[in-house]
Amino acid sequence: MTTSTSEREELIRAEALIRKEAGALGFDLCRFTDIDEAWPAAARLMDFVDAGRHGEMGWMAETVERRKHPRAMWEGARSAIVLGVNYGPDADPMVILGEPTRGAISVYAQGDDYHEVIKSRLKALARWLQARFGGELKVFVDTAPLLEKPLAERAGVGWQGRHTNLVSREFGSWLFLGSILTTLELRPDSPEPMNCGSCHACLDVCPTNAFPAPFQLDARRCISYLTIELKGPIPREFREALGNRIYGCDDCLAVCPWNKFASVAREQKLAARDALKAPSLAELARLDDPAFRALFSKSPVKRIGRDRLVRNVLYAIGNSGDPALAAEARRLLDDPSPLVRGAAVWALSGLLGKAEFDELRTARCRDEADPDVLGEWAAQGP
Repeated sequence: MTTSTSEREELIRAEALIRKEAGALGFDLCRFTDIDEAWPAAARLMDFVDAGRHGEMGWMAETVERRKHPRAMWEGARSAIVLGVNYGPDADPMVILGEPTRGAISVYAQGDDYHEVIKSRLKALARWLQARFGGELKVFVDTAPLLEKPLAERAGVGWQGRHTNLVSREFGSWLFLGSILTTLELRPDSPEPMNCGSCHACLDVCPTNAFPAPFQLDARRCISYLTIELKGPIPREFREALGNRIYGCDDCLAVCPWNKFASVAREQKLAARDALKAPSLAELARLDDPAFRALFSKSPVKRIGRDRLVRNVLYAIGNSGDPALAAEARRLLDDPSPLVRGAAVWALSGLLGKAEFDELRTARCRDEADPDVLGEWAAQGP
């Protein structure tokens, strides 16, 4: 379709207005892309699902057809507006890993839930867009079956590094994404090429070797998946590698050299709460459900529930090497949740001497009915 000079000038003005409004609403980046062409990310997604690397995230397999192309989400869409919000931390996320009696929570989950923060801004921008330019549109945060990282790469927000995460020239590893699909035809920004060079620090740092090859992730080995998505006990082969990571993992993000250009987030709702920067494992182990809900109010951590979090805390306690924490694990042998009781067994196996642990096992197994918990006792040897 031929566009006249006046139409091109009007389009340029419209795009400038959209970027200005996005900035006024608190977005740090605003880029455009068309969505008519082939979508190479679809083949990578199919390989990922076919290999079973999505683990228990059944929703990925169930929605795979809708994820193959942005137009599969909405046939009438013509352009995408990709927005980024910086959530850069004010300190090195790796430092906490050297404090084994404290829990490491992923940077993105130390403040308010970004889904809510970004969604409200997206809706505000969408209302403004429709009032100003008309057309139809739909907004997306990462809860919808839309491949946002490839979309962001295509729009020039950043590129997917060897760890499959998005890297930005301006903000390094620390960008939340939101998208608007629209019937408006906007001029696409230039895609961002892969700028990792020969660096593979993100692959080398992974504690569980979750990357079978560059640009490939096996979620079943990823600490973020294991501590957040996995509902049952974490496989024994990964428990020591968890260290004190109790919710997510930032290692492959934090080591990226492009973070030298990163800046601290300006959105106060995304700022880390003091209580979540380096929480005491002992205090976290004492959380009942009401206390858990109060501590993690408006936090992404809330969605995994108290039992899964305490499971993670107990693995961290077992890795701490601090015998003083054994009392917390011993108390949780009486927890109503079999998931928690099983994790407490594993924690005690690392903190107690063999004779003391064997004596405790003999006493506790008489009254334990759950087969998984009994299996945890049996797994620690005769």
